[in-house]
Amino acid sequence: MSGRRERRGSKASSEDEMIINDLILKLQAILPDQSHSSCTTTRVPASKVLKEACKYIKRLHREADDLSERLSQLLASMDATNGIDADILRSLLKQ
Repeated sequence: MSGRRERRGSKASSEDEMIINDLILKLQAILPDQSHSSCTTTRVPASKVLKEACKYIKRLHREADDLSERLSQLLASMDATNGIDADILRSLLKQ
């Protein structure tokens, strides 16, 4: 009986590994620095792909923060010159 459990455990483990490897390959394919390579199925360590994904997410957060700040400044300047345009822009952004 213990032999059956071991085989089931190793089968589940290999299935889990296949799923994880597939997800890592998919993640690698959507990362901008990784996707331009000629072959996205090239074996890259999962740790490297995950580190690159974290860097990319952090960069996207910084870009979103920068854009938000620029938009706030634009709305503030529009409020000072013509409040109607700023209100229209705000209503469009809420949609």
